[in-house]
Amino acid sequence: MTSVIPTQMTFTTTERVTMGQPARDALRAQAEAMGARKVFLLTSDSLRRNTDEIAQIEIALGDRHAATHSGIASHAPRADVLAAAEAARAAGADLIVGIGGGSVIDAGKIVPLLLKHDVRTVEDFEPLRTFVDGDGTVINPIKIGPDIRTICVPTTLSGGEFNALSGSTDEVTAHKQGYEHRNMAPVMVVLDPAITLHTPEWLWLSTGVRSVDHAVETLASDKSNDFANGLADNALRLLVEGLTRAKADPTDLEARLKCQIGAWQSMISIIGGVPMGASHAIGHILGGTCGVPHGHCSCVMSPYVLDWNAEYDDSRQHRINACLGATHPTAAASLDALIRSLGMPRTLGEVGVTADRFQQVAEYTMLDIWGRTNPRPVTSPSDIMEILRRAA
Repeated sequence: MTSVIPTQMTFTTTERVTMGQPARDALRAQAEAMGARKVFLLTSDSLRRNTDEIAQIEIALGDRHAATHSGIASHAPRADVLAAAEAARAAGADLIVGIGGGSVIDAGKIVPLLLKHDVRTVEDFEPLRTFVDGDGTVINPIKIGPDIRTICVPTTLSGGEFNALSGSTDEVTAHKQGYEHRNMAPVMVVLDPAITLHTPEWLWLSTGVRSVDHAVETLASDKSNDFANGLADNALRLLVEGLTRAKADPTDLEARLKCQIGAWQSMISIIGGVPMGASHAIGHILGGTCGVPHGHCSCVMSPYVLDWNAEYDDSRQHRINACLGATHPTAAASLDALIRSLGMPRTLGEVGVTADRFQQVAEYTMLDIWGRTNPRPVTSPSDIMEILRRAA
């Protein structure tokens, strides 16, 4: 008789997700429902300067619009997030709306935390960040969360909008660090495929692979469960179909919405408590320390991690391969083929990370929240170095 391994799923404080509704309409309705009078928009520079999307949202909000701020660089540097918090404080914001890619979304979730804890300098971030102690235990020092809520309107597929966890990079150490409280999760997420038409193709497709990586590492995890695996299975199938169609026809809104829903489903398991593996842990460091875009981290690392894990145990990878269409004999090979078909980079050299950075990446990975939760045990930087050499 087989045994049952106890697991649990934890959920966030997100109350609503709209799918296919124009962002301006969804935001106006939610602001009215919440009685928000000073809505602060945190947006990407490109949307604000090169499209009328933000102006249309400002018009829709009317006198509920308090201010608009942009200027969050990739990987949400502390100084940029602090500047956004100061602008929100000056506007008397009672609702934060993040509109853009992963860095803008992360910043939009951190800003209310900074307001609650009266953070005024980049050094004041330090007592709030999550860290890993010498035994590998993840320590989250935040006991009091924000009062002001956030709404997220993502324009990429990283999926961070569904998570209470957000990342900001310490410019001094070049280390991307986590901040987490359940009230940092957005009260609402708006999935509007039309607003994503402005997203550059490379960014849309590469962040889509990031969500593919969420689903892959859930299905590969020895700490997952049937509920989480079912979501990851469907997420992976939606993403494979949606990304392939969007590559063929970037104006296919149905394909884009499939991608958005797949990204959402890929995140539910992470939020619920299924830890990611080495691809995500390494990716956090490649991003924050080496400046590699979020999506490209997964494009490069995910197949190599699958291949490394398969040498230890490939039993959970057969399902991954089936979701990918089993185009090749192994999950790693099928995933490699998908990523190449999307025109994405597949080596560290292609994304500008040379061998002289490997030791630093390996050591920092051991400090990541998922540095030691890979299904093939990672016990030292030398394990990470082995994966990095394969990806060179």
